[in-house]
Amino acid sequence: MKFQKDKLVVEVYGNRELMGKAAGKDIADSIKNLLKKQEEVNIIFAAAPSQTDVFKYLKETDDVDWRRVNAMHMDEYHTLDNNHSAKFANFLERELFSNINLKNIYYLKERDETKEEIIAKYQKLLKNNKIDIVICGAGENGHIAFNDPHVANFQDKELIKEITLDEACRIQQVNDGCFSSLDEVPKQAITLTIPALMSANQIFCIVPGKLKHQAINKLLKGEITEEVPVSIIRTHNQAKLYLDQDSYIG
Repeated sequence: MKFQKDKLVVEVYGNRELMGKAAGKDIADSIKNLLKKQEEVNIIFAAAPSQTDVFKYLKETDDVDWRRVNAMHMDEYHTLDNNHSAKFANFLERELFSNINLKNIYYLKERDETKEEIIAKYQKLLKNNKIDIVICGAGENGHIAFNDPHVANFQDKELIKEITLDEACRIQQVNDGCFSSLDEVPKQAITLTIPALMSANQIFCIVPGKLKHQAINKLLKGEITEEVPVSIIRTHNQAKLYLDQDSYIG
């Protein structure tokens, strides 16, 4: 099934594997088309189990010149130890980056940087490098990256900031299997802001699973509002939403 909501193109697939293949193919095609016109492609990757079907396709495709792709990621638990399995940098390394030969990987936190150093470094990186593609998901509370409803700002003056996670977001991290209990989930994180993500030329939003149905229902049927932060992608000129039957029907 394919339809459009405002500017947002929506595709619904019978299961998450089909969804992941479709999104992965579209992303790979986009990278190849961009590399015909420019030397490098800059991509921001989400780190979440919802993205694993897409990552599976991308790491198995053999016709993308990853050596001309620069990778960034959109949020991080900066207070966790660098070796912690739930750190988003480690997730991306395990699920994708170690399987492809990227030109550069720009992790939010490297070594023992302070939050001020992380923010200053990534602010400069984002200002100096046009983002071509964002690969993202949506939270159970409608967040995009870690822009939960209580901190989401469609007109944010910052490109990156430290935020306090709401409880619904922290519970999702347990539901996703990233932590065994709510007490283990950090309360603070660093995230790219909504304007930073919306600055990309293309957005590919991949959202499978029954637990995401309520957020998707609000995204597709409600208003464009900071109470459902991901709803902002309905205003983007080149955004596409990929769903499976579980996230679409519930």
